[in-house]
Amino acid sequence: MTWCWYVLCVGQSAFSLTQKEWREELQASPGWLSAVGAEFSAGSGSSGFAHLTHYTVEYREWGQGPPLVLVPGLAGGIDLLGPLARLLASNFRVIAYQLRGEDDCFALRRHFSLADLVSDLAEFLDWHSLESPTICGVSFGGVLALEFAARFPYRLQNLVVQGVGARFESGLLQRVARTVLSRFPLPTDSPFINQFFNLLFGSPQKDDALFRFVTRQSWQTDQSVMAHRLQLAEQFDMTGRLSRIRVPTLILAGKRDVLVSDRSLRGLCAGIADSLLVRLPGCGHLAFLTDPQRVAEEMRQFAACDR
Repeated sequence: MTWCWYVLCVGQSAFSLTQKEWREELQASPGWLSAVGAEFSAGSGSSGFAHLTHYTVEYREWGQGPPLVLVPGLAGGIDLLGPLARLLASNFRVIAYQLRGEDDCFALRRHFSLADLVSDLAEFLDWHSLESPTICGVSFGGVLALEFAARFPYRLQNLVVQGVGARFESGLLQRVARTVLSRFPLPTDSPFINQFFNLLFGSPQKDDALFRFVTRQSWQTDQSVMAHRLQLAEQFDMTGRLSRIRVPTLILAGKRDVLVSDRSLRGLCAGIADSLLVRLPGCGHLAFLTDPQRVAEEMRQFAACDR
């Protein structure tokens, strides 16, 4: 009875508000929007699920125009692509999808390889009836995009990659990440642990809201899934296979990317006959997040070029 009386009182109080007061009550504060990362969202669009052979994949779409498929990176899923997707949606029909294991860490009970993830992408394109879209992959997604282009050279129109070279390079940062992710449960709210993201940004971030968004969203991916993807990335080596990529390819590289060397980038450009390398000054591995305007503009210009 007490609970019913409380609900009735609240309801009467709510109905007593004017339309203007309701708008004020429902208006989200800048602080709240920043806390949930809403300012980095791709905005309204459509979403759905595609039932593939080995998993049910969540996907989202924005905009209209030539189809462009975004392949997410090692962690963070499609939400981390929000800022870039929002900008691209003015020129493309942007489609982003979740990689296997993103929403289900139990997917690791069944072994899957880089080749399996590439097959997932091919099946996803079939499900959407996309004959030759532009494919853009960032970081680990760039690995998958390159593997896809080499395996299915006639299934895409253009290729765009950012944060990837011709092969995986095992530096100190990569070795530490592999050891820690695979052996030690990490707290997702540790300021000390999260400071390592500064290495991926290329420099300490002045935008606290962006830093919080990236760290929070990245930890939405299960740690075991991150560790498995990193293990798969270690097997990546396109040396000797780059000539199989026969589509125009845009290679975007942050000048401060600590994970991709100049040598690996040069090898990638030399191996793909129709490729263009664009350096992004002041950017690190997460250029698609720190400077999405520049990345989107380079992609628009590349797509508009007559070849």
